[in-house]
Amino acid sequence: MASGKDILIVAAHPDDEVLGVGGTAARHADEGDKVHVLILAEGSTSRGEQRDRNAHGEAIDALKQAARAAADCLGTQPPRFAGLPDNRMDQLDLLDIIKHVEAAVKEVDPAIIYTHHGGDLNLDHRLTHQAVLTACRPLPGARVEAIYAFETLSASEWSTPEIGRPFIPCHFVDVSRYLDSKRKALECYHREMRPFPHSRSIENVEYLARFRGGCVGFEAAEGFSVCRQLRF
Repeated sequence: MASGKDILIVAAHPDDEVLGVGGTAARHADEGDKVHVLILAEGSTSRGEQRDRNAHGEAIDALKQAARAAADCLGTQPPRFAGLPDNRMDQLDLLDIIKHVEAAVKEVDPAIIYTHHGGDLNLDHRLTHQAVLTACRPLPGARVEAIYAFETLSASEWSTPEIGRPFIPCHFVDVSRYLDSKRKALECYHREMRPFPHSRSIENVEYLARFRGGCVGFEAAEGFSVCRQLRF
């Protein structure tokens, strides 16, 4: 874990930041790091036949409020919202997505970045992953020490090798003391969660944390793949 550093979470949708890295975010914040969150897509508008922000304005506002409440539960900074089209990010030039990430990286100057796994079923997740790696190319003078990819229930495990490489974690963070904070943050997104045994249920999120913890001898853990890790 870091100490007194700036951390950036880049998520595709409201709730992804909690599903994938909520416990780790809470631990970073508790240990003195400043945790920033960038949410790229607006959420909700993909549920209609056409993207209509006016028709879904109330739902978009509710998601923003949920994201802010979840941040309070985890101790992270209020989230930034890029407002990109939900589950339609493939309609944008990749450069337009990268620019949002670059702006956040420039402002935050993070030591560590957490983002989506590049092999997820959800296309927005894959584009977010690609945008982060492109925005954070390891050029001379770059200050990002590590980029980690998290898993997102109902996206990572629903993919296939034909779509992208499977998620295989090799970096684990003990979140035993922060699992309750993650649960409370997910409860802020009660409209997005689903009843058990749906993959994206609060129960399954906890089961996954217990399983990842058991893999490495912790009571609960979040697992990540290592996209890049530097030691200065």
